[in-house]
Amino acid sequence: MVLEIRALTLEFEGLRALEGVSLTVAPGALHALVGPNGAGKTSLLNCVGGFYAPTGGRVSFGGAPIHGLRPHRVAAHGIARTFQFVELFRHMTVLDNILLGRHRHMRAGVAAGALFWGRSRREEALHRRRVEEIIEFLELERHRKEPIATLPFGVQKLVGIGRALALEPALLLLDEPSTGMNREEKENLARFLLRIKHELGVTMLWVEHDMELVGDLADAVSVLDFGQKIAEGPAAAVLRDPRVAEAYLGRAFVRERGAE
Repeated sequence: MVLEIRALTLEFEGLRALEGVSLTVAPGALHALVGPNGAGKTSLLNCVGGFYAPTGGRVSFGGAPIHGLRPHRVAAHGIARTFQFVELFRHMTVLDNILLGRHRHMRAGVAAGALFWGRSRREEALHRRRVEEIIEFLELERHRKEPIATLPFGVQKLVGIGRALALEPALLLLDEPSTGMNREEKENLARFLLRIKHELGVTMLWVEHDMELVGDLADAVSVLDFGQKIAEGPAAAVLRDPRVAEAYLGRAFVRERGAE
């Protein structure tokens, strides 16, 4: 299914965070969204995920409009989200945190769940099997029973991805998953992103600051600056665009380097 964003605008009490942003994420693509701090990248993800209601424009997924929907309604369309800062239950184990991501698929009633019999027991077994598959997929087996608070930050980020995958999404929104990771952890992340793309067939809209990762992995790149899209296309071409260099480094710096 295709994600289409058209003329998206977002304002906060006169401050315009996004202005007329349009982009399309193709099915099965790993689409990177980059730009300097404050460019509006997370705001755009929040509009897609239902955390912000845009003041203009539209967002559709698989042909269905989703702009303005609450997050749980967006999730029902098959869209999952990770966060730049780990939003996990720190006292709970890896397994239990990922199990929370199965809530969209749980159907047993309150009474059956309280008594843990019949449909509830069968459903619990099914969801736990699915969670164990995700733990194995992300190579988290040795951490499965450990509380989140005891884990390195890079591992916590993978658990956040695992919880999102537990929803069995068609579209995964990733907000700077490599933040706080060392080089080895980033290499593992890159491997898992490619596995999610090729083995699970999940489309991804990926906010990222590590341009080396973007250049190596992204099928397409969109660049935001001050809430506007300034470039879009294949990674190799976009990362050579002078407008992108100016956005990251400043116009004076780019001119100075060009004069050398």
